[in-house]
Amino acid sequence: MRFAPIALAAALLAATAAQAAPTLIGIGTLSATGSDLSGLSGNLENGVSASLLGGMGSGLAWAGGSTFLALPDRGPNAAVYNTAIDNTTSYISRFHTVDLQVSATPSGNLPYTVTPTLQSTTLLWSSTPLNYGSAPTPTANTAGKYYFTGRSDAFGSGNSGSISNARLDPEGIRMSNDGRSVYVSDEYGPYVYQFNRSTGERTATYTLPSNFYVNNLASTGAAEISGNTSGRVANKGMEGLAITPDGKKLVGFMQSPLIQDGGDGGQYNRIVTIDTLTGTTQQFAYNNRVAGKNYNSSEILALNDTQFLVLERDGKGLGDGSSAAFKQLRFVDINGATDVSNITGAANLAGAAQSTALFLDLYQALLGAGFTAAQIPAKLEGAAFGQDIVENGVTFHTLVIANDNDYLAGTAGDNKYFVFKFTNADLSAVQPGATLVAQNNAAVPEPASLALLACGLAVVGAVRRRQTA
Repeated sequence: MRFAPIALAAALLAATAAQAAPTLIGIGTLSATGSDLSGLSGNLENGVSASLLGGMGSGLAWAGGSTFLALPDRGPNAAVYNTAIDNTTSYISRFHTVDLQVSATPSGNLPYTVTPTLQSTTLLWSSTPLNYGSAPTPTANTAGKYYFTGRSDAFGSGNSGSISNARLDPEGIRMSNDGRSVYVSDEYGPYVYQFNRSTGERTATYTLPSNFYVNNLASTGAAEISGNTSGRVANKGMEGLAITPDGKKLVGFMQSPLIQDGGDGGQYNRIVTIDTLTGTTQQFAYNNRVAGKNYNSSEILALNDTQFLVLERDGKGLGDGSSAAFKQLRFVDINGATDVSNITGAANLAGAAQSTALFLDLYQALLGAGFTAAQIPAKLEGAAFGQDIVENGVTFHTLVIANDNDYLAGTAGDNKYFVFKFTNADLSAVQPGATLVAQNNAAVPEPASLALLACGLAVVGAVRRRQTA
């Protein structure tokens, strides 16, 4: 059979698109039943160890080579002990440094072995006093070192954006290109903070648009939702965080639409971009609907300055006692998109919302690897690109997806790291010309050497700090 030139080109394009797909190459497991390396002792209010190693997949950032930064959220609160504070505890906010070795040796039915090893735990703190409200002050506090806590009642007066509030629910993490800082996004404020990667000290705060904040605070999410008509939905705030390859712009992502835009279950989330030097922000609308259903979003990754991958998912699977049905990475491009900073309401956002396209069906990939729908983690939340690999002269990018097990290893399993390989051709199959621009972090300083820069960072932080009482 002979094809006309146009038909032949179309056939070849269709074949290429059918073949192009990210591939799962390995799975790593880090036990969630032991202790982290924080050095904390004793138990939290609910009886759980203050140094419990769990929930490490709320956020994940590549730090160069085989090093990743893994972010737990506000702490163990899935088990009921005090509903007046949503079962939260005085768990000190932290991030972990993990070595994730990916070696080309078979592991089960996958071609690579993935071996995660915990390297260190860094606690997050402020050098200026924090307001703990009715929550207990962390016993680890010292003069000039005030730790952030997961307690939902650790807030003072003012709206949810007050940076003196001690409560922090970290959900997204990225590293600066020079390796000296980490940026963390949060659901309580929402906040975006900059921390010294080596010491854990907060060095800068980025002021978010006022329409993200709520005015009436409460120690339970339900009370905050019912007590406000605008702002972020409680526990559905700044869930994702990206950084552009040049390191000049942070890109925050709301897990659900703002209350005034339809709230939880609505169709149009907001993406906020933040200039890391000036703090200037822009907002863009994101259409989270797939096949007629609206989904919450857990993470955002920057391919380049305008193109991103967004992790959308249901809340079903291992940890929920149900069967997963939807976990996807969606491609979105905000190039030429309308700034919606001054636009409110779902109906008004509809015309400006950016549509998406499927890049990776995580649900199908894990089914193909032998998981049942009930074994797929309910909360796939962390995502990061890693170092490239070469196979038979072909270079592949790597992508790592991590789960949040809510600190309940017996219910939601251990900390998992799912490693995929893909090429720019896989991206072009989604949208012609789409490409991954590597972040310039191939030669970042090691944590030990970062300590030598503490004095200089203090000066830089003082210059860049945008904090207000």
